[in-house]
Amino acid sequence: MGIARRKVEAAGRLRGRSKCNRGITGVINSRSSIFYSGRKRAAHGAGVSPKAVAAAAAVAALLLISGCGKKPPPNVVHAPEEVSGRIIGTIEGSPAVVLAEDLGVSKPFSTGSELMYNLTAGTLDCVIMEKSAAEELVAATSGVRILSQPLLEYDLHFAVAKENAELLRAVNSALTVLRGDGTLNNLRDKYFSGKKYTYVPPTNIASRPGSLSLAIPPDSPPYSYVNNDGEYAGLDIEVARAVCDQLGVELKIIEFDARDLVTSVWFGKADLALGWIPGEGEDKVAVSDTYANAVLVVIVRK
Repeated sequence: MGIARRKVEAAGRLRGRSKCNRGITGVINSRSSIFYSGRKRAAHGAGVSPKAVAAAAAVAALLLISGCGKKPPPNVVHAPEEVSGRIIGTIEGSPAVVLAEDLGVSKPFSTGSELMYNLTAGTLDCVIMEKSAAEELVAATSGVRILSQPLLEYDLHFAVAKENAELLRAVNSALTVLRGDGTLNNLRDKYFSGKKYTYVPPTNIASRPGSLSLAIPPDSPPYSYVNNDGEYAGLDIEVARAVCDQLGVELKIIEFDARDLVTSVWFGKADLALGWIPGEGEDKVAVSDTYANAVLVVIVRK
């Protein structure tokens, strides 16, 4: 998952690049690592597939028809600070899973339709999901809405050694190209919202000698993990590979504990690391332009 994925600091430490609702301060701070470290999750299902979105409305309708006349229970979550201590639904392998575990009782599901069924039925108090995926589900499901205030917002960056200004410029130039041609948005939507997308390397860039090493935790979907074929996958892996393709160099992956990602770059054990970089991390490494941002929202019953 990259730097500071599953450890979102308390609001006082979320300065500059990440915005966290004050109501969840303290609960989130239960993670001890400076980095938002990962856990082994399902390699797939990190987002909501279009088929699942389409099925959500039908499932919700079926629930109402087969509910024996029972009305859905009233909503109990009216603001982000009221999420704490609740039964929270998430998509397996998504960035919301560990946050939900910190805040209350986490109930991961493999599809969006399952989430909407259980939320409407009252077995879930709320759902935490990336904003774009949540908007699609809510549009397809009656009786649910998104709270107006996001639960969490954070930006994702490359970490590069401070003394390697040339590499930082090269990374930022590559990100500009990838942002312009839609690659970054497509990769973000692939891993956050379940959109179908296959990255295709460019064919008009000459290869150059050398490589860049990337520090990753191998158990942090949807950011970095080993898939069912035994290959490295995830948003951070594909973004780093796309940047290396733009630079014409090979990408080499080195596994590190999530807590050691910034340190690995700081001490020269890796050229790159990716993710949300807290303020204290910026004292040790240079930070690139943003390659993706995430907004986690709360879905509740109307």
